[in-house]
Formats: sequence, structure tokens, C-alpha cells
Amino acid sequence: MNFTVSKLKEIFLYLFFGVLTTFICLACYYALVMTVLDAENPIQLQAANIIAWFCAVIFAFFTNRKYVFNGSGNIISEIIKFFLARIFSLLLDMLIMFLFVSVFKYNDKIIKVISQIIIVVSNYLLSKCFVFKD
Repeated sequence: MNFTVSKLKEIFLYLFFGVLTTFICLACYYALVMTVLDAENPIQLQAANIIAWFCAVIFAFFTNRKYVFNGSGNIISEIIKFFLARIFSLLLDMLIMFLFVSVFKYNDKIIKVISQIIIVVSNYLLSKCFVFKD
């Protein structure tokens, strides 16, 4: 692999903002399931997941566009592609949460962290290859 300084900078910035995005997602999720929603109820679990996802995606779009991928295309087109890519990762996240929490009864907070690691990697690939491609 040939890593240039700009490629390493892009990966570093993506990971930095990915960590912040993950923090926003986890903070929203935990706040919801510890206050108003019940993680043991599959519908409320997914509602918390979707609300947390939405908050994180809004933050991620603007930081990824400005600081990571230097988006310069049509912002409406980029938003649509970004949300489509993130819907894919949301469905993946929901599947992981459903299988491991609702079906296999693992701890929802631990599974959410594991799921977020998988999501960060898939989101980078989708953003790089589909949303903000050169």
C-alpha cells in the first residue's frame, strides 16, 4: 500500500471525527435508554438506535464534508448520497443490535460499542467510494 501524507491525514481526520460521531451516537443512545426508553423492549431499543443515529449522521455529514473529504460537489447530491450510505449502516447496526441484544440477550451497551466499530469502518469506505469520491 502506498500511503501519502494526504491519505494519512484523511484517515486520521476520519478517525478523529469518527470517534466524535461515535461519542455523539453513544451519548444519545445511552441518554435515551437510561431515561425515557427501555432497551429490553425491541421497539424502544430500535427507536433509541434510530434517534441516536440521526443525531450522529447530521454531525458526521458536516465534519466529513468540510474536514475529511473536502466535499466540493453539489451539497444536495452529497447529502442524499451520504444519507443513503448511512441508511445502509443504520440497517446493519439495527441488525447487529436485534440479533445480539433481542435474540441472543447480550448486553446492549457492549454490543452498541462493538457495532459502532463495524459501522465506522463501513462508513469510511462508503464515504470514500460513494459519497465524496474524487
